[in-house]
Amino acid sequence: MSWVEWVSVVAVVLAVLALALAGTVFARQRRAGQDDDLVHAEPVQHVAEAPREGRLVAFVANPSKPDVPALRAAVYKAASERYLPEPVWLETTVEDPGVGQARQAVEMGADIVIAVGGDGTVRAVAEALAGTGVPMGLMPLGTGNLLARNLDIPLNDPIAAMGIAIDGQDKPIDVGWLRVLKWESQMDDDIAEAADDMPADTDHPRDHVFLVIAGLGFDAQMVADADEDLKAKVGWMAYFVAGARHLNGRRLRLRVRLDQKPAENVRVRSMLIGNCGKLPGGITLLPDAIIDDGELDVALIDTRGGLAGWAQLFGEVALQGIGARNDLPGKIGRIDHTRARRVHMAAGVPEPVQVDGDVVGRATEVEARVDRQSLVVRVPA
Repeated sequence: MSWVEWVSVVAVVLAVLALALAGTVFARQRRAGQDDDLVHAEPVQHVAEAPREGRLVAFVANPSKPDVPALRAAVYKAASERYLPEPVWLETTVEDPGVGQARQAVEMGADIVIAVGGDGTVRAVAEALAGTGVPMGLMPLGTGNLLARNLDIPLNDPIAAMGIAIDGQDKPIDVGWLRVLKWESQMDDDIAEAADDMPADTDHPRDHVFLVIAGLGFDAQMVADADEDLKAKVGWMAYFVAGARHLNGRRLRLRVRLDQKPAENVRVRSMLIGNCGKLPGGITLLPDAIIDDGELDVALIDTRGGLAGWAQLFGEVALQGIGARNDLPGKIGRIDHTRARRVHMAAGVPEPVQVDGDVVGRATEVEARVDRQSLVVRVPA
């Protein structure tokens, strides 16, 4: 092999070893947090009528998460110790992943609504609270916990996260919306299965909220193909295992229009539209993204040359994480960055689409926009 190929192989090996080490540490921390912070209790129904005195805290919890039944008792105990009114506890359902419950909490006079679960629960609660001025808190229990990572919310200590939600400071952040304009009614089995927990599309376009990153192409295929059992065992590392199956996939042909600029034809492996840029494993995919600047950061990711291209791409991501850029010509793995308030994409064939790790389906035309600082989130003071 040439020296370029040898360097590429070494880069891939080092990247895989780093990700594996991070996954091991993450799993140990999560188990330790579960053992130390949770108190076992029987699940109960939500409070039908809540007192209006003091700060009324509402929790919208995903009961499918294994930690939730035990966590509820710890939540009530912590609220009592803070002399707060008895919390409102609302559980999501398959039919309603949290939007209706969060709206109900607002109607009951909640001073803050805390999302207890993964990225899907966070998205649903955010959809209901956007534009209301009612703050959203985070108690992350999912695989990716994307927004929590970007806001420095503790991932392995739910009671500490609750403390931030109650006593932290309010931070208005941008909300991204992705509208599917044209979609494919018949999806591959992996895409359809991954989209089972998403609200069904109708004959009319609908908006999907995203707070971190939406995209189509390789990243969406990776999300759709991630094995649920493996996710339960190794967490976010399951996404990299799924991604390995698609390294030799085809490049996308897209026609992209940013704001009012003329549309351009691009060839990429994946196109990402982000509100903030931190991902699991210490990866910073969008280093210039600012969560409250009223703009979306767009990344066009392309690779050629097989393993060498992906190795160079991993190198690009690693350099971004430490604030460096490789602008040398002739790269076979690259990430091109730009910004816009509105992004329109059209594909020649249906492509998989994801929002914050939730698969929407396959689409041939999508549009994304941003609402500046329309959601208030509690963050560390």
